[in-house]
Amino acid sequence: MSRFARYTARLQALSARTGTPLPSLITSFAVLHELTAVLPLVGLFFGARSLDVGPRAVQLVRDKTGDTEARGAEESWALQKTNQWLAEGEAWAGRVGRRYGYFGYEKGAPPEPLPEGAAVGGKLAGDVANAVFAYAATKALLPARIGLSLYLSPSFSRGVVEPLRRGVVRLFRR
Repeated sequence: MSRFARYTARLQALSARTGTPLPSLITSFAVLHELTAVLPLVGLFFGARSLDVGPRAVQLVRDKTGDTEARGAEESWALQKTNQWLAEGEAWAGRVGRRYGYFGYEKGAPPEPLPEGAAVGGKLAGDVANAVFAYAATKALLPARIGLSLYLSPSFSRGVVEPLRRGVVRLFRR
């Protein structure tokens, strides 16, 4: 008996119960998972930009980190994780900004510190901070994104993935 036999049987039962083929279920979960990452990222970026939330939120976390270091207190797990997401967000904003010319970066610019005006006195400002905020918030939404993707996968599979698959198969049979 293989290591995955137990899971295969359960997945086949899920496929039968939802009335969708297993490959379509997996494909629809993957598509929904990516959509639930990209849509909040874009929405949170523009929301933070219009409400000017990004720089203040990033600075608030940075101040909290500085407070715990100054007191010699140990950071909570949530604060450590948020700082990690902010650092990843800064790296991500730099990569995307340089590649596509977003967030005040010059398109195709070599890796370097933040663009002119993005860091003011060690603080992130402008679109870079909004992008970092959106990235960290999207990371924080991961459990909800996974749950939503799992919940919507069967109906997305029946309504979108299976009709597309049948259309492609029909096209190649002609």
